Amino acid sequence: MSTNRSFVAGVDSSTQSCKVVIADPVSGDIIRTGSALHPPGTEVDPEAWWEALQEAIAAAGGLDDVAGLSISGQQHGLVALDAQGQVIRDALLWNDLRSKAAARDLIAEVGASDYVARTGILPVASFTAAKLRWLRDAEPDNAARVAAVALPHDWLTWRFLGYGPADSSARGPVLEALVTDASDASGTAYFDPSTSRYDLDLFITAFGQPAREAAGLPCAADTDVAVEGEAASAIILPRVLTLNEAAGHSPGGIVVGPGAGDNAAAALGLGVTSGDLVISIGTSGTVFGTTDLSIADSTGAVAGFASADGGRLPLVATLNAARVLDSAAKLLRVSHNDLAALALASRPGADGLTLVPYFEGERTPNLPDATARLEGMTLANSSAENVARAFVEGMLCGLADGLDAVQAQGLEAGRLLLIGGAARNPAVREVARDIFTVPIDVPEQAEYVAIGAARQAAWTLSGTLPDWSVELVATLHPRPSRVRQQYRSYAQQTASLISPDHSSSEHSLSGQTLSDQSLTDHRGSSGANASVKG
Repeated sequence: MSTNRSFVAGVDSSTQSCKVVIADPVSGDIIRTGSALHPPGTEVDPEAWWEALQEAIAAAGGLDDVAGLSISGQQHGLVALDAQGQVIRDALLWNDLRSKAAARDLIAEVGASDYVARTGILPVASFTAAKLRWLRDAEPDNAARVAAVALPHDWLTWRFLGYGPADSSARGPVLEALVTDASDASGTAYFDPSTSRYDLDLFITAFGQPAREAAGLPCAADTDVAVEGEAASAIILPRVLTLNEAAGHSPGGIVVGPGAGDNAAAALGLGVTSGDLVISIGTSGTVFGTTDLSIADSTGAVAGFASADGGRLPLVATLNAARVLDSAAKLLRVSHNDLAALALASRPGADGLTLVPYFEGERTPNLPDATARLEGMTLANSSAENVARAFVEGMLCGLADGLDAVQAQGLEAGRLLLIGGAARNPAVREVARDIFTVPIDVPEQAEYVAIGAARQAAWTLSGTLPDWSVELVATLHPRPSRVRQQYRSYAQQTASLISPDHSSSEHSLSGQTLSDQSLTDHRGSSGANASVKG
């Protein structure tokens, strides 16, 4: 490593924004940071991500002293490229629901148990396979132009390496240079994380056309690789790099790591090991951990993704997280600080007041058509303090349901790591003691997705995964309460009102089974992205 290039950079290209951190590769100390916003919406021109990356890099002071860089990104998004490397249509993001019916069709055609056995997940609207099926059926002219399919972090890595449309890149539209990693590929629903290989038969099922993995490039070559026969017409999928394999060098000489899906990168940034389970409270919420266990949850509640360190990353996502607190503050016409003070002035159980927080439907349990309910109201308990407490408790109980689902897959929780913007709220920290039953560590607020990508970049440079410390700002010890029992009774009533048979063991989260037909909602990745928002 030259003296003028002594740092590493990590990128988090999330739904909302692009964040860049530049760090010391040995200690992990953050040298400087930068960020830029992404446009809103569930379909976005990927060029906006590229422009935001350039803006975030500039805000971070540039890359002149950076030797290695890795890019992490929101999972599942569909970036369809033609033979000239042009984006065919705006990318469909993980939170685009138009492919709900396509996901159901895939399950019906393959079978739920077979699908989970082959990929570790069941297709839902967010996953790439469902989006490909939708594209095939809804936009056949665009589908006919597809020469390669990439995920958001794949496409950004390709562009950073200098590839892209001929009129806007140094190295041109070399589709064979597309790369990805197992963590992000495992969210496509046509990848087997147990073998780190694409399931090309499932790709054909989804899109109706054959595909192949990109051939890659010779180490010193920037020219295309000759592919002959039937493979020449197959759709190109990014080559799956090994854990710390370099994707290549940027035109400026920076070594580029394989990158990762956002939750996998967050796990790297937090240094998650066996016995750690992460609860991320951002715009939406996620619960995840790393394990060597084989994850195949036929209910669809737990997605058996790959991790960025060679294992598995079982993950549950909830739609209703930090925005529940936003709703409470708006309802009570108070600031978030005042909301916390009100909640702390109440007591566990909010004197019998309970919020079932399904403001945007819910996906764990899978109730996409549900609405929120404030239950147990009496003249005696209808106070601002109890309402504030009930909103905090309801949000955390929803995440606790997700934790139960992850633990049902065999993961043990020695401690919880509580991250995300809402983790700074003092009422969230205090109420968490009444909800969860194991110790909770609260790391300092930081961009853990981008930090994880930077740690991977250091790993790619040195060949050894560095040991970076994570500072804790609090350790919370659980205390016995009946808050969850109170919550469960009303949550089950809500489920029954939405779907009369949803409270049966066939459909209940507590029973850890769901019918195939109920799996219409999306299981996305915004929790990790949102979890590191300030």
